[in-house]
Amino acid sequence: MAFSIRYLLSLTMISLYFSFSFAFFPGYNNHFMEGEFPNEAHPLTGLCPQYYQFTCPQADQIVISVLMEAIAKDPRMAASILRLHFHDCFVQGCDASVLLDDSKEIVSEKNAVPNKNSLRGFEVIDQIKAQIEEACPNTVSCADIIALAARASTLLSGGPTWELPLGRKDSKTASLNGANVNIPPPNSTIQNLITLFDRQGLDQGDLAALSGGHTIGVARCVSFKQRLYNQNGNNKPDETLEQSFYYNLARVCPRSGGDNNISPLDFASPVKFDNYYYKSILERRGLLNSDEVLLTGNDPFVASLVKSYAEDEALFFDHFAKSMVKMGNINPLTGYNGEVRRNCRRVNGVF
Repeated sequence: MAFSIRYLLSLTMISLYFSFSFAFFPGYNNHFMEGEFPNEAHPLTGLCPQYYQFTCPQADQIVISVLMEAIAKDPRMAASILRLHFHDCFVQGCDASVLLDDSKEIVSEKNAVPNKNSLRGFEVIDQIKAQIEEACPNTVSCADIIALAARASTLLSGGPTWELPLGRKDSKTASLNGANVNIPPPNSTIQNLITLFDRQGLDQGDLAALSGGHTIGVARCVSFKQRLYNQNGNNKPDETLEQSFYYNLARVCPRSGGDNNISPLDFASPVKFDNYYYKSILERRGLLNSDEVLLTGNDPFVASLVKSYAEDEALFFDHFAKSMVKMGNINPLTGYNGEVRRNCRRVNGVF
């Protein structure tokens, strides 16, 4: 696996600071065709890719070097870091609130139902932060480190890269309730997903593209057990599950116990960022209910994107990159709002 990671890096390193453009499928939402303000501050968020150009130009390389080592040791880590970015941005915006530990002032989001005993990678973020603090003290926020790490994890797994607006500050608060309410659960219906994404300013195109992050990583049995044994409260499996896939999952996830057993979200290539996730959905082999409803949930636009991404990996990569930029722009703290934490686990001044 270490060889695989080095090989992927050698193929893609030269494209680290460039986004790719591909032909657009007719009828796609306009946001996939918008400019991304690569050389100036975003007019709405104030974020800019060159934010650390003079104050900490080595930040991105530190992120990459730490992640290369971490992923070589644990290939699941790329997906875990990408998931951290999602779970951060869906609660209070992209402000690193997900990294805060419990304290007298903070009730940690790590204790939320979608996060507890599930989110991983905090120690890797700590390691990145420590090295960046040594190189550029009090300069790079934890929120930007998560965003940089999510991009690097995607790239190191064989996926796309993108121009990443930077300049986020870190929050001094967390929201346990926000994490419980705003992060889409694995048993979501299509309407539930659309509603939760819309709450963050993300549309159905973003939903279809960002769900493709499940092309890497695993899920715990507790996240999909309902589909195997009691999908509609009738003690029967989800009828949309392909039969052989159902039997494979049932061996991993028994009716009783085994809640923490894991299964790949993409059986074909669980550590490679590609479009097999969408091909699996077309074969009725989506692991989570929230995966399969992209096709079966009676939303023609989302279903059409699933089919298009299954046929055209380049299109998926392009749309995923654009939607990641859009997600990373959710309610960032900038300017004098927030702070640059010295330790990502606690606000400054708390020991």
